[in-house]
Amino acid sequence: MKARIFEIKRFAVHDGDGIRTTVFFKGCPLKCLWCHNPEGIGFESRLAYYKHKCMLCRECVKICPQNAHKIENGIHIFERDKCLSCGKCADVCLANALIFYGKEVDIEELVPILLEDRDFYENSGGGVTLSGGECLCQADFCAELLKRLKNEGIDTAADTCGFVTREAIDKVMPYTDIFLYDVKAFDEDVHIKCTGHSNKQILENLKYIDACGKKIEVRVPFIPEYNSGQIEKIAEFLKGLQNITKVRVLPYHNFAGSKYESLDMENTLPKKLPDEAEIKKAEELLDFAE
Repeated sequence: MKARIFEIKRFAVHDGDGIRTTVFFKGCPLKCLWCHNPEGIGFESRLAYYKHKCMLCRECVKICPQNAHKIENGIHIFERDKCLSCGKCADVCLANALIFYGKEVDIEELVPILLEDRDFYENSGGGVTLSGGECLCQADFCAELLKRLKNEGIDTAADTCGFVTREAIDKVMPYTDIFLYDVKAFDEDVHIKCTGHSNKQILENLKYIDACGKKIEVRVPFIPEYNSGQIEKIAEFLKGLQNITKVRVLPYHNFAGSKYESLDMENTLPKKLPDEAEIKKAEELLDFAE
């Protein structure tokens, strides 16, 4: 069984309790304007070219079967329309100027990698988190992976935007210790403006997971002028749920600008950052579950 991922992050401390390894799965059904992982949005593999890192070593020119790379007058030119996303150039890039997002991995290959840090999980109360993109868009693989991890005694978490089928949730639920669940807005029109989709399914899925008795850590990205007027409504909605262990405010940052440029994607990152007073107010409204 195979899945497409774009990163394995070891020693993660913000993706659930303790020290964790986070697997980032490729592809997401939402298009959040503030997305800080644009490399995870598309479901297909994609090559990123970080111009400022290029050393002009010419290794990519030598290996590319499509001649998508060339050096002219001391400038590296990448012709993306020729690229077949084979990833060969990224494998030989000496400066990590070329990064291939979307490697296919076999479950037999992935499980041993995730078990390498078992001691850190056990000593810190950590484990493995599946994230994305949206990990539950590859639910069959996630369910089997989580099952194998649980058989090894590993704590598991699924980080989801909730815009997935009920069937996908049911597949992973028996093997998931906690859901890390994004709530970006309460009003449907605001959610559509910010993500391109309704949030009706998202809120219903959250209520369903809660009704099933699973632990939930809710994460609320805070983006001024986009969802800042939604915090009180989100808080009131969450107070009606029974199994929320924590509510975290995730202050927006715009560090991902270079990723959009490297992928030739439109940069939709909002300009305004939250100030400390705004963040504190949001945290105060949502601290009932702490």
